Amino acid sequence: MDPSAWVLGLPENYAVSVIPSGCCGMAGSFGYEHEHYDVSMRIGELVLFPALRGADSEAIVAAPGTSCRHQILDGTGRAALHPAEVLWGAVTG
Repeated sequence: MDPSAWVLGLPENYAVSVIPSGCCGMAGSFGYEHEHYDVSMRIGELVLFPALRGADSEAIVAAPGTSCRHQILDGTGRAALHPAEVLWGAVTG
């Protein structure tokens, strides 16, 4: 996480806040499996989802993992971007 947070803080006027959530609850394909869905969502509700719901609606949410980005969207309705997409947006305006 440290290298991602560092590089995302490089663009001018970007500030990074890391949510100390550990796992988002998806864990690869775990959360996609019907029998694990409820557990997956409960894990997301421990720290990650409440932090994102309480964050500024204009804040950019970054998550490197595909399954994490899906979990964030499913659990909060917020779209998360891959860090490379965030950096691309910073350099292209």
